[in-house]
Amino acid sequence: MRAWFACDGAALLVRDPADTVGRLASAQQARGHAGAPEQEAAWRAQVAALREGLRAAGGDAWTVALEYELLRLEKRIDAVVLTDRAILVLEFKQTDASPAALAEAEDYALDLRDFHAGSRAHPILPVLVTGGVRGFAPPAQPPLIWQGVSRPVTCGPDGLAALFGWVQSAAPAAPLDGRVWLDAPYRPVPGIVEAATMLFARHGVAEIAAARADATNLRETAAAIARAVDQARRDHAKRVVFVTGIPGAGKTLCGLNAVFGAARQDGAAFLTGNAPLVAVLREALARDAIAQRGASKAQALREVKTAIQNVHRFLEDGAKPGAGAPPERVIVFDEAQRAWDEAKARRGTQNRPGTLTMSEPAHTLDIMGRHPGWAVVVALIGNGQEINTGEAGLREWGRVIDADPRWGAVAAGRGLAAPEPMQRLAEGQPPWLEIAPSLDLTVPMRAVRDSAVAGWVEAVLAEDAARARSIAARAEDFPVLVTRDLDAARAALRGFARGRRRAGLLRSSGAKRLRGEGLAAEVPAEDVADWFLNAWPDVRASDALEAAATEYACQGLELDVCGLAWGGDLVRGAAGWTARRFAGTRWQAERAEAHYVLNTYRVLLTRARYETVVWVPRGSARDAPFHDVTRDAAEMDAVADFLLGCGARALPAAATPAPRTVAPTLL
Repeated sequence: MRAWFACDGAALLVRDPADTVGRLASAQQARGHAGAPEQEAAWRAQVAALREGLRAAGGDAWTVALEYELLRLEKRIDAVVLTDRAILVLEFKQTDASPAALAEAEDYALDLRDFHAGSRAHPILPVLVTGGVRGFAPPAQPPLIWQGVSRPVTCGPDGLAALFGWVQSAAPAAPLDGRVWLDAPYRPVPGIVEAATMLFARHGVAEIAAARADATNLRETAAAIARAVDQARRDHAKRVVFVTGIPGAGKTLCGLNAVFGAARQDGAAFLTGNAPLVAVLREALARDAIAQRGASKAQALREVKTAIQNVHRFLEDGAKPGAGAPPERVIVFDEAQRAWDEAKARRGTQNRPGTLTMSEPAHTLDIMGRHPGWAVVVALIGNGQEINTGEAGLREWGRVIDADPRWGAVAAGRGLAAPEPMQRLAEGQPPWLEIAPSLDLTVPMRAVRDSAVAGWVEAVLAEDAARARSIAARAEDFPVLVTRDLDAARAALRGFARGRRRAGLLRSSGAKRLRGEGLAAEVPAEDVADWFLNAWPDVRASDALEAAATEYACQGLELDVCGLAWGGDLVRGAAGWTARRFAGTRWQAERAEAHYVLNTYRVLLTRARYETVVWVPRGSARDAPFHDVTRDAAEMDAVADFLLGCGARALPAAATPAPRTVAPTLL
């Protein structure tokens, strides 16, 4: 049971309050948390307020759960009260009645709605109980429909009886068995930043993978990586472990688990050429270390910099004359299909002559091959996410393994069956390759609202409108919406991002003419960590909805709610999708590298954990006095019509959710 203590209302009323507080203190100690007199005093006040409220409201048959643990947030709900009509999520604060405190209570309620199986069919009311107010005043506009999570309310400790009475008089009957609720599965799906902090704090992916019934694939992949590392260690062998998968299926999660798990004792590092991912994860882990352990910022950054590294700097250091084996026996190479080929490696270090003289896969195996005995490279492969020229693909990895008899590899069959030759390890199965089907992640984990979004995106980009419509039709409220109005998109994003959930704008780096539509700002490289981790009123934060992140800033990361600004670099024509690049004053067809543009939109359309709002600008009408041919309205109309024809929902202006005024910090 996730609650530290639970009982029915009658038991709480007859039990000595000191005994209840003692049980909470014992549960705290059993979980390795240090006790404090202030915490016990807070529990005594909470128990007293609950007892008084239950007695006055006649809540003997209700269920009370105290300190209910939320794995995804690494926090606990102070109290959950289950009446016969609703689930009340109570967050107690001594004096804080701020919007941030209200958002915290709302976030807890949303977590139960999305991840607690016993909560989905019942009304959930977030309540901030604070000494900053007296009594309880019902909201001027009570919920018209008690379904899902209501807007949070505030009451004082002396107002619980009035609150309970209002809920019982206003909410419809919804039979709720407290014992069944307590036993119902709670399966949270953490975001990548949340997961990284949990893993760094030595939680395991098995605990995180308990998030969903369909996460068996994730657990099996993590176990397959661990087996490969153990076998290499036991056999004094060198192995490359290829982990393939669709966008959002948990490749990064498996890689971080390998680095922060059992391999940590051998020396392990997560390497990525994604500079924004490095910046965000380092800053998030450092902030968490400061908050949880009281570490200094300098100490925290030293710790995380060894675990999260830029792959290009790792390779450059290892390629220096006289460099020996690195301290890491296990490295995770993120987005390994994007490793540079020899030509790009030489160009990328042309200001440092002689630094990289081979492809990045060749340098990787050369550097890790210096270890006497065993070494492991875990190569994470994001299929269909190549977004730039000079990316070597799996073919180069296969070539360098084949040329070096010290190395063997293990991969799923996908590594040999990709339609593009450059994304196949080899033609046929070479003797150095072992096939392990569990190393292919096929179940999308990022999308909380609807896991079918990834398949829908594939169908849309493949121009299979019938298949896309079929996928969207199976969802009750398909979480991809289309609007032609940027202000409506912003309002919708703020409304969807309830509680502590984050919204942000995305755009393609090639969408140069969004400037003419009023969206010119891109997230500066130096602000990317603040964009992902800070919150309004910090104007650098994503939920300020001012600057938009490109595919380079957001690949490997995610937001709860995304607003995608569609650009003129991918439009609809008679022949279907047309990829373009802007040069000088006009668009030019992008024929040789059209797949990079499609992959860019694949990345952008799969960043959201919940809703994606696609803003397709209206463009410039051809009969306008000053028609701008670079923003042709007919081209944008065709894009919007196609997305709607594929099953995306139109965002009704009248149904646009109200904006949120304050967003609390993530960490």
